[in-house]
Amino acid sequence: MFKYIVKRILYFIPTLFAISLLAFGLSKCTSGDPCQPPERQNDSKYSFLSYNKEYRERCELFGLSGATFYFGISSRAYPDTLYRIIQKNERENWSTLVAHYGNWENISAYKKAIYTTQLKLFEVPDSVAKSDVKKIRRELSFLPILSKDEAITARLNEVLKIYNNNFTLKKYLKNEVAQLQSTYRSIKENATPSQLYIPKIHWYGWDNQYHRWITKTLKGDFGFSYINLRPVSSEIKDAIFWTFIMMVLSIILSYSVAIPLGVFSAKNKGLRFDKITTLVLFMLYSLPSFWVATMMVVFFTTPEYGEWTNIFPSIGLGNLRTDLPYWDRFWEAAKHLILPVLCLSYARLAFISRQMRGGMLNVLGMDYIRTAKAKGLNKHQVIWKHGFRNSLFPIITLFASVLPMTLAGSVIIEVIFNIPGMGKLTLDAILQNDYPIVFAVLLLSAMMTMIGVLISDILYVFVDPRVSFGKKN
Repeated sequence: MFKYIVKRILYFIPTLFAISLLAFGLSKCTSGDPCQPPERQNDSKYSFLSYNKEYRERCELFGLSGATFYFGISSRAYPDTLYRIIQKNERENWSTLVAHYGNWENISAYKKAIYTTQLKLFEVPDSVAKSDVKKIRRELSFLPILSKDEAITARLNEVLKIYNNNFTLKKYLKNEVAQLQSTYRSIKENATPSQLYIPKIHWYGWDNQYHRWITKTLKGDFGFSYINLRPVSSEIKDAIFWTFIMMVLSIILSYSVAIPLGVFSAKNKGLRFDKITTLVLFMLYSLPSFWVATMMVVFFTTPEYGEWTNIFPSIGLGNLRTDLPYWDRFWEAAKHLILPVLCLSYARLAFISRQMRGGMLNVLGMDYIRTAKAKGLNKHQVIWKHGFRNSLFPIITLFASVLPMTLAGSVIIEVIFNIPGMGKLTLDAILQNDYPIVFAVLLLSAMMTMIGVLISDILYVFVDPRVSFGKKN
């Protein structure tokens, strides 16, 4: 058994590695740019440079700076330093230009000419046609994110037109505008599309985004939220507390009721008790949780349909001020968790009860049960002493889903009752494109699933010592 457990734990390593690659790969396919500062105002040299600085700082904070992986496969046309272009939209644009023309040296010179002209504009005094300077600056701001020849040519022609109509401006931008025009012209004249068909492998070493991300993840550091810049671990810690409480209470309630109910249904198979419980449980199982939760909120938390129906407090967790005594906060939260726990329990109770009934009926038909009856043991002893343990196998199998369920929570229930748990946190993160939280939950759920399956296998042995995972001669 020990060897089996060690072997299964060793299997965790490649499995988690594959899941981490999947999660990281999906994160690279997401839309949007989390490094984009909230506001962009480039009317001055300070705002232009401070924007770039803030963008770089946010990339460092979110772990989005540097090469993506240990290596990259591309063509000879692409440089191995493309990742050093920090801004995502500009990096994608320069990559598109390389895909069109294949001559990175000329494209790099054009890129440098744009940046040089932008900086030179800040040296032009405000007395020299401020409106024209502003127009040129606006046209230049589009060039790093344009890849189509018609659009680029139109912007460059507009810059040249403004430049030619302002004689005073010429002495400040003479070299820069000429350089801008010539470098873009050389891109088209010196195109080398053949380089795009020659493959090349770029090695980036250990200093890459994936290595930093997986190293921090193994230490419990999941990065920072894109929305509020809080550590993801803190966000999860706050949310998992409420989810854990609800799930544990729901599991205790559903298992403690469902297991005896399933056993008694099997014991009284075909009798009135079995028929009534079967009908009631199937009705419960068929009711959608979102409908039941909504009905509970409508009928039992408001006086809309009579004061006698206003039994439970409204949605949320109530007033949980930190200055209140602990037990005051405890009972305030407990009252608000009654309905969510009931909604989480009723369907699980029905399903577990049916599984327990089926498992018990299967065991009661075995030879050793008939032998026990033949020896004169009463029905109570036969069921609880000899049959109960072996009938638990379906229940133990269900237990594998308990751990990931405890972590992931129930999105529908938490949203309807406004409980700040893991389900609501994950949904909010998806809607807000807060991907560090989403992928942290993905990794943790995968880990909890594997641990749950391992615990189920171990419980099989404790329930029935005849079960063995080792090799037999």
